Amino acid sequence: MATEIILIDDHKLFREGVKRILEFEPSFHVVAEGDDGSSAMELVAEYKPDVVLMDINMPGTNGVEATSSLIEQFPDVNVIILSIHDDENYVTHALKSGAQGYLLKEMDSNSLIEAIKVVSDGGSYLHPKVTHNLVKEYRRLSEEKTNAVTEKVIDYRKPLHLLTRRECEVLQLLADGKSNRGVAESLYISEKTVKNHVSNILQKMNVNDRTQAVVAAIRNGWVEVL
Repeated sequence: MATEIILIDDHKLFREGVKRILEFEPSFHVVAEGDDGSSAMELVAEYKPDVVLMDINMPGTNGVEATSSLIEQFPDVNVIILSIHDDENYVTHALKSGAQGYLLKEMDSNSLIEAIKVVSDGGSYLHPKVTHNLVKEYRRLSEEKTNAVTEKVIDYRKPLHLLTRRECEVLQLLADGKSNRGVAESLYISEKTVKNHVSNILQKMNVNDRTQAVVAAIRNGWVEVL
């Protein structure tokens, strides 16, 4: 069955561009479009889509407020926020509202397609640049907390008891904010091989998606964040 999608953005030209990209993916079907948060509620109630692509800045009800209301009334809907902001405050508010994904509008078409597929399967997806900024902020807050309690230096231990050396390298690059393509280019391997490594990492770490894997790796001191 096709993944049914609703586009919500107050810029018609941007909506048309995104829709044109999605139309090239046989498994996607854009069932409706809207230009504000209020129309999002009405369209989701009518079409019951799998994924909603939601602009964060709109007149009236913004994307975060609309997402929160959508999730409250339709808990099974998956929302991906579209934004020009990579600041962690925007991302945090979006995720707290219930969004399953956060993409910057500078994304390429492959990232958009991958995000929709991941989110429609129940996972989470953050733009690589956003992931990197979140990781840096998490690291900063962790260091502040650590320094307030003790001056002990964190000993970074690669999880070789759990992952292979190559998987450790992939995990570090994910923490650096690399996309699958970026990891492939850094390690001179194919994107298919990267996807296999990521799948193995998620299974071995018992997490659902790459964002959870990175956060767990930081918490355990398995990766370094610059």
